[in-house]
Amino acid sequence: MNEELTIGRLAKAAGVNVETIRYYQRRGLVDEPYKPLGGHRRYAPSAVSRVRFIKRAQELGFSLAEIRDLLSIQIDPKKECSDVKRLAKAKMADIDEKIRTLEAMKRVLGGLTKLCPGQGPSNECPILESIDTKEER
Repeated sequence: MNEELTIGRLAKAAGVNVETIRYYQRRGLVDEPYKPLGGHRRYAPSAVSRVRFIKRAQELGFSLAEIRDLLSIQIDPKKECSDVKRLAKAKMADIDEKIRTLEAMKRVLGGLTKLCPGQGPSNECPILESIDTKEER
């Protein structure tokens, strides 16, 4: 694919929708090409791989700010693989913390569901009572 693309063709080739491309443009991750008078913006074929890179990084849990950092490292010849590894390790630490938080939430909900008889009026439900508690923990 060597010809320039409309936003619709770019979105289709990258496997996203047009609004995703526009969102990435607003966030400064994808350049918005010049719009000729009375014409349509045309994107370079390389924009397809950039959009795919952004989507894949999101799937790995990177935020758009972190993806911006990855993209800047990718194009800077002075940067090294160690810079990327540092970001990946930080993301792994974030994921580990989220897993710990989710596991704690699951334990609490598991205990609450054991307390709930699953019948009777909802205003006597121990799960709702626990959530509605007024005291500081």
